[in-house]
Amino acid sequence: MKSSDYIVKFLEKQKVTHVFELCGGAITHLLDSLSKSKRIQIVSMHHEQAAAFASEGYSRTATNGIGVAMATSGPGATNLITGIASCFFDSIPCVFITGQVNTNEYKFNKPIRQLGFQETDIVNVVKPIVKDAILVEKPEKIRYYLERAFFIAKSGRPGPVLIDLPMNVQRSNIRTGSLKGFKPSSSSYTDERISDKTIDKSINLLRSAKRPIILAGGGVRTSRAQEELIELANKTGIPVVSSLLGLDSFPHDDASFVGMIGTYGNRYANLAIANADFILALGTRFDSRQIGTKPKTFAREAKIIHVDIDRHELNNKIKVELPVKADIKRFLSILNKKLKEFDKQQILPWKNKISALKRRFRSFQMSAGSRIKPNYLMHVLSKHLPPNSIVSVDVGQNQMWAAQSLKIARSQRFITQGGMGSMGSALSMGIGASFANPNKIVVVITGDGGFQLNAQEMETVYHHHLPIKIIMLNNHCYGMVRQFQEQYFNSKFQSTVIGYSAPDFQRIVSSYKIPARKIVSSAEISRSLKRLFCDRKPMFIEVPIAQDVAVLPKLSVNKPIEDQEPRLSRKELKSIMDTAIIRGDKK
Repeated sequence: MKSSDYIVKFLEKQKVTHVFELCGGAITHLLDSLSKSKRIQIVSMHHEQAAAFASEGYSRTATNGIGVAMATSGPGATNLITGIASCFFDSIPCVFITGQVNTNEYKFNKPIRQLGFQETDIVNVVKPIVKDAILVEKPEKIRYYLERAFFIAKSGRPGPVLIDLPMNVQRSNIRTGSLKGFKPSSSSYTDERISDKTIDKSINLLRSAKRPIILAGGGVRTSRAQEELIELANKTGIPVVSSLLGLDSFPHDDASFVGMIGTYGNRYANLAIANADFILALGTRFDSRQIGTKPKTFAREAKIIHVDIDRHELNNKIKVELPVKADIKRFLSILNKKLKEFDKQQILPWKNKISALKRRFRSFQMSAGSRIKPNYLMHVLSKHLPPNSIVSVDVGQNQMWAAQSLKIARSQRFITQGGMGSMGSALSMGIGASFANPNKIVVVITGDGGFQLNAQEMETVYHHHLPIKIIMLNNHCYGMVRQFQEQYFNSKFQSTVIGYSAPDFQRIVSSYKIPARKIVSSAEISRSLKRLFCDRKPMFIEVPIAQDVAVLPKLSVNKPIEDQEPRLSRKELKSIMDTAIIRGDKK
């Protein structure tokens, strides 16, 4: 069998349904073999970065299967890098396949820059941002490396794997019966046993807490532990806050849900976790955008249990009472089984306090007249989102407005990039999510700056008639950096306003044969959003907003998480902290 045909058969067995790619000479054998497959659809994107983002969006939302992106050698391979890094930082399993020059044209250890045309050592370029990367030099090793790639990508803490395939390896004839497979060792990514002592101590800490909080990170979704988390919250009544990547791991209409914490988190959620005396942290890195730039000021009176599949994340930024290296789903399953009873009345005053904070510090204010307030837009959008819809959100101010004020139901998804934070990723991720979930509506939320980075993928949306609805907030600048410049650079808006420009988006989108509309006043919001979801056809809505609209509240550098701007009076903040009976530092 031809090696490239074997690779396609292998992908079919792995339940790969789509391969996102941009053609190039070094992958022509693979493309030819893929074209014969009746199980795998080739999705031709218009930039390799978009192909990488699409595979990421596919993996983030697929029930089964895994995202696969493919690119040619040289510039094709290097254009995948941003998407590869995003998968690595956010623990998304993807397999990236790159073409490579023939092995007789590859420089290997020769002290030259390049031997073959478009030859690039992509394996060593991406090694810091993948779980594994390999150049397949011999065709008889192809089964071994394919099996290893898919195993590594999905095992333990998931992530990306890259396979580099020289053209002569792709076109070689191989004897499939003699190919040796990959057998993981008994210690490869095996789950460590969760001891009875660990579970017993966890239960004792839970039961003794007066002000407990569960912090749901992105690892809850990664381990598919949403139902176990809901079970624990219902059994105990313990309030749940989330990180940005954990936003859709717990339904927002559940009485236990509080909100998102962090630099741009909901003020009431930050105040709640700052006042907690116990935190069960699930699958989170305690990133500085979650806890602030001074870790010692975070939740100063709380005893913390930190559960994560990656031992290196435990006791990294935050020293905790009980570090637990475990799969979150297994941990919660055992905890739920052993936790027979819990006194909900004990934490009732705490829950009432949090409810009062939510009423006091709402996540949006009503829009009035022609000036549309983004948080209010997101609040109204929540009411119109179809059941089972997927919201793909770009990076920038639009990301934080959506995270602060969208209400995500149990059947809905919220996907966005965290660690890499690539502006311009939402549309391509939405395309991948749409192919993974063909019966669902995908809503892409982006900004005018981010939209321009991968606007060419509107053609992909049109070509495949994808049910993707795009909402673009247009403030005629790079708003997040502009806000940063206003705060720290005396409002010198170089390259965010000065030097920045944008086209007529209505005409641009219409040229892709996608209907384009514009909301120009708050009175139009509900009516326009209702029309947006009246069918399954792609549509684009532009929402002009004022250039000076900021994302608030916002945590400044070196401030504790409860002290966001605009800062509360010292009297009010002290009152809130004292009411929660914080016994320690009240600054």
